[in-house]
Amino acid sequence: MSCDIGLYGLAVMGQNFALNMASHGFKVCVGNRSPSKVELTVNRAKEEGDLPITGSTSPEDFCKQLSKPRKIIILVMAGKPVDDTIATLSQYLEAGDVIVDGGNEWFHNTLRRAKELEPKGIHFVGMGISGGEEGARNGPSLMPGGPKEAYDLIEPIITKCAAQVNDGPCTGYLGPVGAGNYVKMIHNGIEYGDMQLIGEIYDIMKTVLKISNEEMAKIFHDWNSTELESYLIEITAKILAKKDDEVTGEGYVVDYVLDKTGMKGTGRWTIQEAAERSVAAPTMSASLDARYISARKDERVKASTILKGPDVTAAEIPIHKGQLLDDLRAALYCSKVCSYAQGLGVIKSCSDDMNWDIDLSECARMWKGGCIIRAQILQKIQDALARDKNLPNLILDPVVAGELNERSAAWRRVVAVAVGYGVPTPALSGSLNYFDSYRRERLPANLTQAQRDFFGGHTYERIDRDGVFHTAWTEAHKSIGDINERKAGEL
Repeated sequence: MSCDIGLYGLAVMGQNFALNMASHGFKVCVGNRSPSKVELTVNRAKEEGDLPITGSTSPEDFCKQLSKPRKIIILVMAGKPVDDTIATLSQYLEAGDVIVDGGNEWFHNTLRRAKELEPKGIHFVGMGISGGEEGARNGPSLMPGGPKEAYDLIEPIITKCAAQVNDGPCTGYLGPVGAGNYVKMIHNGIEYGDMQLIGEIYDIMKTVLKISNEEMAKIFHDWNSTELESYLIEITAKILAKKDDEVTGEGYVVDYVLDKTGMKGTGRWTIQEAAERSVAAPTMSASLDARYISARKDERVKASTILKGPDVTAAEIPIHKGQLLDDLRAALYCSKVCSYAQGLGVIKSCSDDMNWDIDLSECARMWKGGCIIRAQILQKIQDALARDKNLPNLILDPVVAGELNERSAAWRRVVAVAVGYGVPTPALSGSLNYFDSYRRERLPANLTQAQRDFFGGHTYERIDRDGVFHTAWTEAHKSIGDINERKAGEL
């Protein structure tokens, strides 16, 4: 049969997305380096309702089975495997065909690949896919970026296969090539921050309040019916409630999990990009640092016998359980808002630099279903960004600002308690510091700039008059010549 679309790369994500497309009536041809994965996927299609999936015996056979213009989604490991797959398949493609890379890829690689395929007239689309294995099968968030002509060819398929929410499918055209991978990368950075924030709340509950896993599971379950409703809160409740029945038969699985967090690199890319764009992202940065520190388990074990934390009692820092739980809920909400604000700020900065014209409210809409960071809060974020397309920062929206102001006292109490009891809260604290720095009309940066002028003659601006200035701070300071030349190289 002539297939509507091809999917090459049949690890679990690839298999599930192929089955997803077939479940929506599209004829899918599947291919893989190892024939066993092709056979497995075809058999799954038969078992799951005789879905219209056909296998292929080689890259050439794979491409021959596709209707023209051919549309191919590749889901292989990022980096060289993507280049190798494109090189193999493109031999059998022609002008007007479309290759969609659905992996987590560094956007500069996407830009390079699109350029390399231009002479052949093959369109290249980078499409972020979020939702894990379950989302790939039942409806993920799909974030495509590429030529509009290519998007129009895949749009009928991806809009049906994406997660569906109240205002449509969780996909849409984000912009030129690179935009989709970029938005997915920042999505993952926000995901890092969100997970770290939840981990810090869990740590305070466990360390300060001494709450059992069973009770914590109920608290997170209840929070999932509030403004904190989200996929990550939902699974946190399930994780905390899971008993270790299959291995030890005692306790809870989470307590047996080694406290070393792995990562695939997208969080690092996010922070690199935030630095490149000069956008502050302390929540996401703190989450990355926390993973680095967690990886040094042996060092931490040794440090625990040498370095001492505070030895406080409830009399010294009184704790009222009900009040602190309410405060934790408020602090988590505020910190999540700031994390989203930082991520969206990075997207906006890059979009402006690259002339991508990414609609931030569309990003929020696409994230409302299917993806790992789906949350009730995204509706408020979408509304805020739709109200004012030129909003410089999410937290300046009147509705959002009002919620942060209302909860700020609780937020501060949580950070103060954590510091008092020696519980590290880099993401919660980073979010609060972001809020406090952004709301200040005047920061101590005047002293920092004066120091730069003192030791390096970097000059400064004044608040009482226009121009660029330098001060001879001591008798040892000499004239620095043309002051304007000293500003060269400033970011």
